[in-house]
Amino acid sequence: MRIGVIGSGALGLYYGGMLQRAGQEVRFLLRRDLQAIQTNGLQIKSVNGDFHLPQIQGFANPEQIGPVDMVLVGLKTFANDQLIELTRPLVGPETCLLTLQNGLGNEDLLAEAFGADRTLGGVAFLCSNRGEPGTVLHLGEGKIRLGEFSGGLSRRSQQLADLFQAAGVPCEAVADLRRARWEKLVWNIPFNGLSALLNQDVTRLLNDARCRQLVEELMLEVVSGGNAQGLSEPIDGPAFAAQLLHFTDQMDHYQPSMQLDRQAGRPLELEAIFQIPLQQAAARGVEMPRTEMLLSLLHASEQA
Repeated sequence: MRIGVIGSGALGLYYGGMLQRAGQEVRFLLRRDLQAIQTNGLQIKSVNGDFHLPQIQGFANPEQIGPVDMVLVGLKTFANDQLIELTRPLVGPETCLLTLQNGLGNEDLLAEAFGADRTLGGVAFLCSNRGEPGTVLHLGEGKIRLGEFSGGLSRRSQQLADLFQAAGVPCEAVADLRRARWEKLVWNIPFNGLSALLNQDVTRLLNDARCRQLVEELMLEVVSGGNAQGLSEPIDGPAFAAQLLHFTDQMDHYQPSMQLDRQAGRPLELEAIFQIPLQQAAARGVEMPRTEMLLSLLHASEQA
């Protein structure tokens, strides 16, 4: 399969690198890492074993990539104003689009521009950071849950899950993408938000009893917003929150992506991770006051 990666950061480079190592033809749209990767290839330093890809098809603009079988989107959502323009040159008659971006609203943008019938989304449970140019640090996890934007468990989504599985990436096709998105938000909203606001990693957050309680309260609030969306099956808030807290306790001083964005002076993904979920919850009559306050504080800190 010919795959084009839009948004070749830690996520796009890791998954694209895994797919290329498994024999797929992968073309990367590169910015910061272009020269380093063209010269030295791509280095993945992984908890599962390091590997190096000496030859990478890296391009400076999407027109050079051309039509592909699948577009894999890892673009930061604060750059979604460029998403359609970057994606269009990669789309041919049979191209499908899979966005692994954070938050809500990403599939909607792609479906409006290119059609719901070719749009899929997924949530990535990946602990990875950028190293020096041309290097990705894979610190743990990596599972993907993907599904059709229009819903239902399709043959195509299962084939894509099999593609990732064959590349060594745990992957599951799901019938209810909306539910998977809200489940990811149950982690993303408290940990990305509080880590960026306080500049504290997940371990420091959870080691403080009052902050740990706030994390759990935020989780339950997000569950209530998600369960109002007509999911195929409601999320069990207390049990799911306990599962995520236990999972995060094992993430030794992990810094979420939004904390790293704040440290690097980049914008924060506030619309997709906070604003759109709040709007969707409010439309169903669900208030999320803690999440509202966290968003307000993050907005204020952006102006500081």
